[in-house]
Amino acid sequence: MTILRSKLWLTSQRNLRIKEEQEEEPEPLQIKEEQEEPEPLRIKEEQEEPEPLQIKEEQEETEPLQIKQEQEEPEPPQIKGEQEEPEPPQIKDEQEEPLRFRYNIKTHLGAKPFSCKECDKNFNQKSYLKRHMKIHTREKPFSCKKCDKIFNYAFHLKTHMIIHIGEKSFSCKHCDKSFSNLSTLKSHTITHTGEKPFLCKECDKGFKYKSTLKRHMRTHTGEKPFLCKDCDTSFSRISHLKRHMRTHTGEKPFTCKECDRKFSQSSHLKIHMALHTGEKPFTCEQCDRKFSRKSTLKRHIAVHTGEKPFICTECGRSFSQICNLKTHMTAHIGEKPFTCKECDRSFNRISHLKRHMIAHTGEKLFMCKECDWSFNRICTLKRHMKIHTGEKPFTCTECGRSFSQICNLKTHMTAHTGEKPFTCKECDRSFNRISHLKRHMIAHTGEKLFIVLSCLGFCVKPEK
Repeated sequence: MTILRSKLWLTSQRNLRIKEEQEEEPEPLQIKEEQEEPEPLRIKEEQEEPEPLQIKEEQEETEPLQIKQEQEEPEPPQIKGEQEEPEPPQIKDEQEEPLRFRYNIKTHLGAKPFSCKECDKNFNQKSYLKRHMKIHTREKPFSCKKCDKIFNYAFHLKTHMIIHIGEKSFSCKHCDKSFSNLSTLKSHTITHTGEKPFLCKECDKGFKYKSTLKRHMRTHTGEKPFLCKDCDTSFSRISHLKRHMRTHTGEKPFTCKECDRKFSQSSHLKIHMALHTGEKPFTCEQCDRKFSRKSTLKRHIAVHTGEKPFICTECGRSFSQICNLKTHMTAHIGEKPFTCKECDRSFNRISHLKRHMIAHTGEKLFMCKECDWSFNRICTLKRHMKIHTGEKPFTCTECGRSFSQICNLKTHMTAHTGEKPFTCKECDRSFNRISHLKRHMIAHTGEKLFIVLSCLGFCVKPEK
C-alpha cells in the first residue's frame, strides 16, 4: 500500500508539471495563487486518470528550470501524511520479502533446516542452533562480576543480576509474594489457579509448565539425551546427570550445620536434618504413626494393606519390600557377603552380623526397667516385657488360646492342622517343632548331651 500511494503521488506531481508546460505564458501571480490555494479536487481527478505517455515524454526532456520550480512548489496538503512514510527509493527490491516475514512463514510451514550434529535436533533459525550448541560445548562466556557465577546466555546473566540488586517489582495478587521477573510470577500464579494447560498426547496427563511436559515425554519415548563422559551412562534429565557426576568426583556440596556432615544430594541432607530436629512430617492415616521419610511411610503402609508385590521366582514367597526380596534371594544363592572379623563367620544380612558381634563383645544394651534384666537384642527385651504386662495379643482362631509371641502361636497351629514341617534326613520322620527334631537326632548320633547326677537328682550339660 505504501508503494502504491507513493506512485500515485509522483503521478500527480508530474501531471501538474505537464499542465504548466502546456501554458504558453504562465503568469507568476497565477502560480502564486495556485500555491496559496491548491485545488484538491483537480488533483484527485488527475490521480484517478494519469497520462503515462506524457510522463514518458517529460522524463526524456526535462529542463533544470522546471526542476527548480518543482522544488519551490508547495506539496498538496492531502499528501502530507504520505510524506512521513518511507520513500520509494529506499525499497531496493519490491519483491524481496522482509526477514521477519520469512521466519514467520517457516514457523507455519514447520521447516527446520538447521540441524545439530551432536543430537540431531532441528531448528528453524541459525541463531537458535548456535545457542543450542552451547549445551554440548558447555561454553559459558557471560560471568557475573559480583559472585563469579557464569552463564551461557546473556539474558540469564541479566536475570541473575536482579538477585544482587534485590529488586522485586512483580507482585502476586493472590499472596502478595514478589518476584524479580515476570516469567517467575506467571509460573507462581499457576500454583494458585491450579491450571494445567500442557497436556500429554500419549496419556492425557496435564502439567503446569511446558518444560515439565517435555521432561515427561521422555518417559514415553525413552529418550536419554544427557550422557556421562566418564562411564557412558545416559539420563533423561540434566539434574540426574549432575547428581551422577558426583559419584565420580566425590563432591559433597551439602553440609549439615549441626554436625558438619556432608552429603552429595540436598534430599539426603533434608532427611538427615530430621535426626536433629526430631521432625516427622509424614503421618500414617491408618494408625497415626509418624515418620521422617516418605519412603519409610510407604513401606509402613504395606503392613496395613497386606500388599506384597515382590515375589521370589525360586520358591514363590512374596515380600512387601524389594530389599527384603533381595536379602531372601541370598538364601537360594548361598551368598553371605557379611563376614565377622573375629571368627570369619559369614551372614547374608548385615543385621545378623551386628547381632552376632554382640556375642564377642558381651554387650547388653537393652535393659528391662521392671527387673533390671539386660538383653543383647531389642526384640528379646520386647518379648520379655510381656511377662510383666501379661499381654497375649496372639489368639488361636480354632480354640481361643492366646500367646505372648507369634512364633508360639504358629507352633500351636500345627497341632490343629497336623502340619509337620521339620523332617529328619536319616529316617524321614517329621515333627511339628524344631526342638522335637533336635531331640530326635540324638537317637541317630548317639550323642549324650546331659550327664545324670543321681545323687543330686538333676542333669547338667558336660563341658567340652
